[in-house]
Formats: sequence, C-alpha cells, structure tokens
Amino acid sequence: MAIYHLEAKVISRGAGRSACAAAAYMSCSRIYNDYDGVQHDYTRKQGLVWQQVFLPENAPSEWQDREILWNAVEENEKTKDSRLAREFIVALPVEMDKDQWRALLSEFIQEQFIVDGMCADVCIHDTDRHNPHAHIMLTVRPLDEHGKWQYKTQKEYLCIRDGEERGFTAAEFKAAQTEGWEKQYLYKPEKGKKKIYLPPSEAERRGLTRADKHPKSTKYGRQNPISARWNSEEQLIEWRKAWADVTNKYLALVRSVDRVDHRSHAERGLDEQPTIHEGVTARALERKGIVSDRCELNRRIKADNVLLRELKATVRKLTDAVKVAIPAVAEALENIRAHMVVLQYRLLHNRVEIKDVSGRIDWNQPLVDEYRSVKKEIREKQAQKEELLTQKKNASIFNPIRFLQINQQITTLTEEIEELKTRRSQLMHEVGCQNETQMKEAEGTLTQMSAYVEKLTAQQETLTSQLAVDEAQYRETEATVTPEQADALLDARASLRSSFRDQIRSKLREMFGQKFQYDRLSSAEEQIDSRLGEDADSFQKRAAKLRHEQEMERRRNHPKQAKKKSREHER
Repeated sequence: MAIYHLEAKVISRGAGRSACAAAAYMSCSRIYNDYDGVQHDYTRKQGLVWQQVFLPENAPSEWQDREILWNAVEENEKTKDSRLAREFIVALPVEMDKDQWRALLSEFIQEQFIVDGMCADVCIHDTDRHNPHAHIMLTVRPLDEHGKWQYKTQKEYLCIRDGEERGFTAAEFKAAQTEGWEKQYLYKPEKGKKKIYLPPSEAERRGLTRADKHPKSTKYGRQNPISARWNSEEQLIEWRKAWADVTNKYLALVRSVDRVDHRSHAERGLDEQPTIHEGVTARALERKGIVSDRCELNRRIKADNVLLRELKATVRKLTDAVKVAIPAVAEALENIRAHMVVLQYRLLHNRVEIKDVSGRIDWNQPLVDEYRSVKKEIREKQAQKEELLTQKKNASIFNPIRFLQINQQITTLTEEIEELKTRRSQLMHEVGCQNETQMKEAEGTLTQMSAYVEKLTAQQETLTSQLAVDEAQYRETEATVTPEQADALLDARASLRSSFRDQIRSKLREMFGQKFQYDRLSSAEEQIDSRLGEDADSFQKRAAKLRHEQEMERRRNHPKQAKKKSREHER
C-alpha cells in the first residue's frame, strides 16, 4: 500500500557530514573530497536502481558529474560548520515500476527545485521491494545568471542618523552615506566607563579614541531572500504538499485506489493513533524471527485502529437505522462492551509489560552506569600511569628517592587498574555480556526499553480516554430503551453474549498470539461489567434459560426427532 514519507535533513560540516560523502553513499560510487582529502568509496553498496543529476539552465555543464558538482559546493563553503546541502528522503509507491518512479521524481524535482535555481542529485534505492525510496540532494546557495554561487548572507552594518538606527549592506551603504548615515564604532569613553558605540562625527566632537576597527553590525547579517525562502517552514510545507500531489497523480495513472496525504492525523481530524517509524534494524530483527518492540507496538496500534473503525461503523450504522429496535440496541451495546473488554485487556497487558520492562531497566541500569564509571576511571588511571612512565623515563639517576616514589606509584596504579578491570568484567557478566561490543548493544537496548515504556505509558492514556468515550456511547445507546423494554433487551443481549465472547477471544489471540491469557480476559470482563454496572451471573442465568426454552420449542416442533435423540441418549 502507498505510504507518505518525506524526511528533510541538512548536510552540515557542523554535524560532521560531507556533501561528497553523502553523494557517494547514495549513488554507490567513489568520490574524492578535495576539501579534506578523503576518498569516499561505496562501490560495494547494493540497492541502487537509478541515479541522475539535474541542473538549471545557468549552471555549468560540467556539474553533470556529481564529483565535480559537490566538490564545487565544498570548495565554496569556507567555515567549519557550513551548511553544504539539503537532503530529502521520500518513500516511493510499491504499486509503480522503475520507469514510473523515474517519471514521478523527474517531474517533482523539475517543478519544485530546478525551476527555482537549485541543482539536484537523485538516487533510487530498492533492495528487496519492501522499502523503495529515493534520496534527493539539493544545493543551498542560489546561482546568478552567470552560473556563480550567490551569497547566503551579507554583512549588515547598523548605521545611525538623527538617533535612528538602520541596517545597510556594503553596497547599500554607499548610497546611504550621501544621505547622512554613518557607521558606528566602539569608542573608549572617560575613565572607568563602559565602551560605547558612536558615529565618528560624534566621537570626534567628544574627543574619544576608537577601541575597535570593526563597525557595529547585526549578529547574523542579512540573509539572501532566496535562501531565506528555501529555509522557511512555509516552503517545507509546500514541498511536502507538492510531493503528496504528484504522488497521487501518478497513483491515479496506474489505477491505484490508494492516495497519500502530507498532513498529520490531527490536521486531518482523525481519531486513529499514528504508527511510529520502525527502521531497518527493527525489520531486520523481525525477519530473523526476533520480536521488535517497535514493530510489536505498530501491530497493536494498527489492531486498535481497526477495532476503532469497526466500532464507529457499527455504532453509526445501528444508531442511524433503528435507534429503538431491541435487537439492534442489544447488538450495539454488546459491540461497545466487547470493544471495552478488548481495551481493558490491553490496559492490563500493558501494565504487566511496563512493570516487567521497568523491572529489567531498574536491574540493569545501575550496572550499566557503574560499568561506564569504571571504564572512565580505568582510562583516567591509565593516563596517570602513562604520565608516570614518562616521568620515570626522564628521571635523573642522581635522585633515587624520586625514582622509587614513581615506581611505587606506578605499581599502585597497576594494581588499581587490574582491580577495576576485574570489576568491569563482573559487571559485564551480571548484565549478561561477554565483551564491550555486547555491552554497547546492552546500553542501546536499555535506551530502547525506556522509550518502549514511555510509548506504552502514553498508550495507556489513549486507551483510558477511549474507554471513557466508549462508556459515554454505551450510556447514550442504553438510554434509547424504555424501562418497559429492559427485560427484553437483557434477553436479547444474553442470546448474543456467547458469540461476542468468541469474537473477543479470537481478536485477542490474533493480537497477542502466545501471550494471550484466559485469566486476564476474565479479569478484563469482570472489570468492564463492574464499570457498566452489569451482573455477569444474571446474564449467564438468562442465557441458560433461553437455551432451555429454545430446546423445548424445538422438541414441540419436532417431537419425533426429540424422541429418537432421547433413546440414543439412554443407550
């Protein structure tokens, strides 16, 4: 099924990234980065389906070679924290083939980026037909009509005239200077006072000495208006909408009924819970037969959403059709009760899960924290030992006392380090790890477990809220029946209870598999019946009475069959 996914990132040196490295990775190629002299080789990487560089008309033609393009970007950015490129990662519909993906991406890139003056580098990845997606790298500087990079920001000088302060770029200041605007500089006032910004004319009149040659300016300068638009939140929303629109256009062309939407569930007015991003690691674990917490949580969310849609559809259908018909009301009430039992079962299950996972966290977290502390202490003592060994090497032979002191300190540190290593091994054994790599994985697992507990806790609130909504719907539906119809309603519900119990059991088995517990289901039913003020024993007695009456009616209508069945029973 087609899904919507558009992830926007910025490739920045400040985050330790490189445009050449990112381009080499996504194109499964080899690119040499002139800026830092590093060769990035990803030729062994698999999954590349298609790649192409798109250029605006005013860009140099040699930039069709991505190595030349991204080295030009790296060369033009001088600072150690420069923003080098913008990257989009988009999910591609599985309903389409390679040629349709290429047409979809080409149209999106041409209409949204190339016509606006960006250079784009796009690659499609698809290893197993389960996660086809595209990486789109975009330049962040506009190009002028000669194919040269424009500025991102210009220095903006804060000038003053008649007490009014205004910002001007260097080009603007030439004209502003003729109108009486002056730059401001730091000057040293009278002794003991703080330095102040003044225009040269005022400082000369007061006889002050300049303290800094740099004029006063805005902190970040004036951003290029094109870059400012590209960096705005509004532009990102437009790009997200454009991707949804062009994807839906091509889905219609391949006659798919699915459509995607860039808006969140809240913006679309949906009550359903959104699923979380699973990621390749979680899916890889699932393929190996290992249950991933993220995938498990998504399965439960999807199951909850299915139940919610079913309940809403059933209640809406029954309410609109026959609001006071006893069989319809009985079915509606049993439907709501069944959904509440499932929600209550989920609450009980989640409480056990939270308690279990929290217990594991409480047990392992102190051990992991101590392990980190011991590792840090080992590093510190080893550094001290190295320093002492250096001192011993440089110690004079004419100072034997100092030589012996250093030897003693080295011996003490060595023993302390060995003791700490022993403790480190004990901690690893207590956590159940054999080496440092497994400990690092255990630390990551603890982080995932904490996130899992947070998700379950948040889900508890959602389930509790939904129970309140269901109860209100139950009371509203129950109120449509008059007191004279109460007994008939109870009989109708009693006749349905068994089939609905089977449905509940079947859904819970499907959701929880081997983790399903009958005792927990019974507890959930008791708690819901108590909440709704129902008497389970009364329903059982009514159900038994109805079965007896149905059997007697059958015997009256078919006496020969009843007599034959009785003789067979006597034998």
